[in-house]
Amino acid sequence: MNKVHVKKGDTVLVLSGKDKGKKGKVLTVFPKEGKVIVEGVNMATKHTKPRRQGQTGGIVHQEAPIYAAKVMHVCNKCHKPTRLAKKILDNGDKVRYCKHCGEVFND
Repeated sequence: MNKVHVKKGDTVLVLSGKDKGKKGKVLTVFPKEGKVIVEGVNMATKHTKPRRQGQTGGIVHQEAPIYAAKVMHVCNKCHKPTRLAKKILDNGDKVRYCKHCGEVFND
């Protein structure tokens, strides 16, 4: 099983590819494949057929998965892309925090 450093709801910056430099929110995480779906990034066109009476078919634009290694977490407090560090608090909780400002992220 691959470990993914970002979680659902995190804000990330895309590091490489056609959407390099875009920021977005993580919508879905696929840890087994090591991929994430980011809001507004890697848009793909999907041709849909009407399945029920009254439903319209056509071309739909939706996000496609990208490798988690291509994204970097953005801190909510200092708004900098940062590598996440982990530490264990006094009460035994393991938390992620920003290496720039020390902000602890609620998981």
